Amino acid sequence: MEYKVFTGARIFDGDRFHDDSALVIGNGRVHAITGANDVPENAETIRLDGGVLAPGFVDAQVNGGGGRMLNDEPSPESMYMIAEGHRPYGTTSVLPTLITDVAAATMASIEAAVEAVKTNRGVVGLHLEGPHLAPARKGAHLAELMRPVEDSDVKTFIRAREAIGTLMITMAAEQVTERQVQALSEGGVIISLGHSDCTAEAADARFDVGARGVTHLFNAMSQMSHRTPGLVGAAIDHPAAWCGIIADGHHIDPRALRIALRAKRGEGRLFFVTDAMSLVGTDLPSFTLNGRTVYRTKGGYCSKLTLEDGTLAGSDVDMASTIRYGVNFLELSLAEALRMATSYPARFLRLTDRGHLTPGTRADLVHIDDGIEVTNTWISGQPSK
Repeated sequence: MEYKVFTGARIFDGDRFHDDSALVIGNGRVHAITGANDVPENAETIRLDGGVLAPGFVDAQVNGGGGRMLNDEPSPESMYMIAEGHRPYGTTSVLPTLITDVAAATMASIEAAVEAVKTNRGVVGLHLEGPHLAPARKGAHLAELMRPVEDSDVKTFIRAREAIGTLMITMAAEQVTERQVQALSEGGVIISLGHSDCTAEAADARFDVGARGVTHLFNAMSQMSHRTPGLVGAAIDHPAAWCGIIADGHHIDPRALRIALRAKRGEGRLFFVTDAMSLVGTDLPSFTLNGRTVYRTKGGYCSKLTLEDGTLAGSDVDMASTIRYGVNFLELSLAEALRMATSYPARFLRLTDRGHLTPGTRADLVHIDDGIEVTNTWISGQPSK
């Protein structure tokens, strides 16, 4: 076996840091983390100039990037463009995300994902955010396309999961029964509650039968008060519920996120998602979503994306920026911020071969400098530049 050895940087393995160490990879997989002087002979050496070498970032919610939205053209080529648009920011595994659309677009996205995951270009599954959402919490989605889950949908989604491998679906608790959640979960589909006006009791009932978490905690969901905890309260309190968060300075006040981070109970954790739109990686001022213009407004931590009426419409943030936000505004250690972009989302998505640098995992890597800026990424040990 031919080995490559990475030296010169601190190594973060998805859980903790290793100092004065080297990462050894072979055949696109992690072989070992060793002492800096205890590496295979005749191995190719990649010397890094300080910083941190970490698992490539994992993003469970990516609507677009590099100038392309999945809704524009649900094809493998769109998925590749989206993945490649986010790679300069450290993301090596993405779930391209389809926002509520017509049935034909949903089926086309499923077919595209079946093909895209066969390649080694960063697409690891599919996230369907709709159409089974609640009009009362529609956000930037089209309410007229929303509908309850039917038993025929359950069968379709389980077949799709079997073909794709990783299928995540955001559903409102109001639009899916406990029996359907259990069937989907037992079929391997990752159910995330979101765009929902449900009670905490309804959310708990679905978490108890297999719903795995919530989509963009706090946004487009019933809020927490002292007598009606809503979906927010249920997600923070339920030990099995994972919570994706958009840390861009626009979607959630940092005080609310700091409270949620301190309060989260159980194995489930908060993890970063970008909810990124097509403008990431471009200088374009706007784009079109379901026939409506979404405008990019400069200012704040990053640009803000809104419909004409001011409704937030996804984000303009990248994963490296969310990690910087976590360290600078959420009082997170660098290790915890990195976990929220690597091992936590990988665990949520049950991607056992990524998110960590342990023997046998994929050599999907990112190198960041001391300012948490990305200098390079590798997929299966192959550099992006």
